[in-house]
Amino acid sequence: MSLDNVHFKAGYNFLGLAEEDSRYEDARAVIIPVPYDSTTSYRAGTREGPFAILTASRQVELYDLDLQCEPLSSGVHTLPELEPDMQGPAATLQNIEAAVKAVLADGKFPVMFGGEHSISSAPIKAVREKYGAGLSVLQLDAHSDLRDTYENTPYNHAAVMRRVIDLVKLTQVGIRNTCRDEMEFIKKSGHDGIIWASEMTGSDNAWIDRVMNRLTDNVYITVDLDAFDPSIMPATGTPEPGGMLWYPTLQLLNRVIDEKNVVGFDVVELCPIPGNIASDFLAAKLVFKMLGRIFKKNGWIGGES
Repeated sequence: MSLDNVHFKAGYNFLGLAEEDSRYEDARAVIIPVPYDSTTSYRAGTREGPFAILTASRQVELYDLDLQCEPLSSGVHTLPELEPDMQGPAATLQNIEAAVKAVLADGKFPVMFGGEHSISSAPIKAVREKYGAGLSVLQLDAHSDLRDTYENTPYNHAAVMRRVIDLVKLTQVGIRNTCRDEMEFIKKSGHDGIIWASEMTGSDNAWIDRVMNRLTDNVYITVDLDAFDPSIMPATGTPEPGGMLWYPTLQLLNRVIDEKNVVGFDVVELCPIPGNIASDFLAAKLVFKMLGRIFKKNGWIGGES
């Protein structure tokens, strides 16, 4: 008796892709889920983020209206969840960095799902090792995350960009909350790569030009979902009013993907709210839109090369 004609529930590959369409050896992109939630300072639960994104992604239509094709019908592999290291955050970050380096060494495009934002320093360091000092990082976030330490640790989510600002050219978009120590650091260091949320209002898209002018050829993107306004993304650990909306965000990301070489990205800080599947779906759709456009640009769709 064969199981060939039996219909099973889709697996937990991103977008529910069948195993034959998402084998690691054939994949162009690899999803790295990291359910890490150790230093959350307000509402805990981001450890549930990766599973929520993967679950919601199974409801995303494979056809992209903007691209007029199914960019991700194959070629995306989802790794098992990376287990947080009980030795502490430093060991966990080393484990994530090793995973991203292995994915890069195999010639594949890394995409990390968090988890809290503190983990983003690991893929940034891995990508920086491959692409060198010319790498720039685009951070979409409500918070600058430039504290030296927070709650007695340098590995806190509020300090993640302080760990990488000396390694890469950092551009921060959507920022609308910071602390006195961070402002003093910004002024003292001469860091001028912040696009404040208050500068992004109205129909003038000059802020997008400012972002593009700062980015180097090779770009890593880190998306803290609290960059979005809580009206469309309430499910974050630290929601802030006055955030980014869907289409202006896509307008920015599309330009970056089209005009630069995006070498990896992460989506972090989804803190699922029971009964609110809209936030989970937004996160999954964001990954679909970003990765689909990257596939299209790089000729990774179907038989393209």
